[in-house]
Amino acid sequence: MVGSQLNYDLSVLLSDINEENSIKLMKKYNKILRWVVADFPKFASHKNPDKVGLIYNDGKIEKRYKYSELDSLSNRFANFLIENGLKDYDRVAIHSFNSDYFVISMFGTYKAKGVFVPINYLLIGKDVLYQISNSESKFYLLENMFYNGVKNVIGDFNTVKNFIGLGRSGKIDDKRFINMDQILSYSDKEPDKILNIWDPVTIMYTSGTESLPKGVIHTNQSLISQYVSVIISGDFQSKDIVINALPLYHTAQNAVLTVGVWLGATNIVLPKGDIQLIMEAIQKYKANSMFAPPTVWIGIVNHPDFKKYDLSSIEKIYYGAAIMPVEVLNRLRKEFPNAKFVNYYGQTELAPCHTALLPEDHEIKPGTAGKELLNMMTELMDEQGNIIKEPYKAGEIVGRGPHTMIGYLKNPEKTMEAFKYDWFHSGDIGMWDKDHYLYVIDRKKDMIKTGGENVSSREVEEVIYKHPAVKEVAVIGLPDEKWIEKVTAVVVLKDNYEKSEELKKEIMEFARNNLAHFKAPKEIIFVDSLPKSPSGKILKRELREQFKSRKEFKEKM
Repeated sequence: MVGSQLNYDLSVLLSDINEENSIKLMKKYNKILRWVVADFPKFASHKNPDKVGLIYNDGKIEKRYKYSELDSLSNRFANFLIENGLKDYDRVAIHSFNSDYFVISMFGTYKAKGVFVPINYLLIGKDVLYQISNSESKFYLLENMFYNGVKNVIGDFNTVKNFIGLGRSGKIDDKRFINMDQILSYSDKEPDKILNIWDPVTIMYTSGTESLPKGVIHTNQSLISQYVSVIISGDFQSKDIVINALPLYHTAQNAVLTVGVWLGATNIVLPKGDIQLIMEAIQKYKANSMFAPPTVWIGIVNHPDFKKYDLSSIEKIYYGAAIMPVEVLNRLRKEFPNAKFVNYYGQTELAPCHTALLPEDHEIKPGTAGKELLNMMTELMDEQGNIIKEPYKAGEIVGRGPHTMIGYLKNPEKTMEAFKYDWFHSGDIGMWDKDHYLYVIDRKKDMIKTGGENVSSREVEEVIYKHPAVKEVAVIGLPDEKWIEKVTAVVVLKDNYEKSEELKKEIMEFARNNLAHFKAPKEIIFVDSLPKSPSGKILKRELREQFKSRKEFKEKM
């Protein structure tokens, strides 16, 4: 129903100012008043209908879309959802590389008043099943090449009513699937939906120290307020030509793409973070802006063909998702002398940005996470809930502001834990310097950030413990030239096993066969015993200190 068709007595609504009447007025005049992510393609199309706003390039094919076409196609997808049974706030899951179809289906889901659930494309089997089941997704969009990774569990997708194949290389050999091309023939009329700033619009899964990931629920308010903060801090503009190569299932890259659409920029979407393709795209499109974690920027400057490409168009380098080593940052500044650098720190729960180190601060505070963003408050807190103001005193990084999620899906305990003392708790340990710049110094939780991906150490440990040779194991993140942190398993063997390189390889292969590959250890270290506290707790921090400065790492750096 269109808001203007609501049978409200206007004289009553305007006779008294209160919450109920304000909400009814917002609904009645929804088309005029609303502020929602679903309308971003429409805004851009209204201003520049013929401007090319989306370019998809996988190295073989290129697809270009004017903003008028992006708006039209996302309307078509929305109408497909509605006509095939989508109710308000039903979930639509996508398991795919970055693509034009990803962008179209995302905005289409928002327009249909659905909730978009992007799934990490590296996941297989039971990991995908858990997210589909936990989110109770009604629609499942799948990149064709990932079908083999889920075919053994897809019969257990009990909530899914519609299966859509996204690939351009033929249909999925499964009668349950229809092809995306069939969907885009639906009407391109904007759906008649009342959309609200408080509506949940996406669920993004993030791993903690426990094995099961948590579904982070974001609303129009949390996303848009974060977009405003990064537009101002990062100097995002409509004239930008933006490379989107990191996974769109990540809130950071997703935010960069969505901001670009809202502003009417030119958004280049690459399927994944392939270094060669990124450099080709920067040169071809004269891109001036890109976000990537440190691992990707390291991969670019260390690539053997780096000097063969003209990357001089790059003016804005955004980085985050992991700590950037100062040595690497200094090299990037040398290789991209005309670029401005912005370091964003945050979490998926904050959509994702919390603080930023601005370009002018890179000279004086390299290696810090900067200061709080426009729409966030940042503090450090001790275990008793007291705010820490003193410089160089460690505490947990906490925040308040409209960027914040409304909670973890079906997980009230973890939600209450995250919102303890009326602040969002990041699980990261930081400290202020004397000028009130934030340093991220440690993690309260045993989380490993490897190549921009979050890995639960406990999940990896549970798998490795199943290997017959393993007596004890502690999984930690160690500094690495490529991954920034690499998943490393420190293993104590059972008495009847001998340490050998062959056994290391066997354990790593065992892990790869039972985990998504990015979760599997990149290295196995054999030790005689693990350091423990008097209570028997393994002291992972001691292990990190013991192994982080080994000779082979220093030589690589």
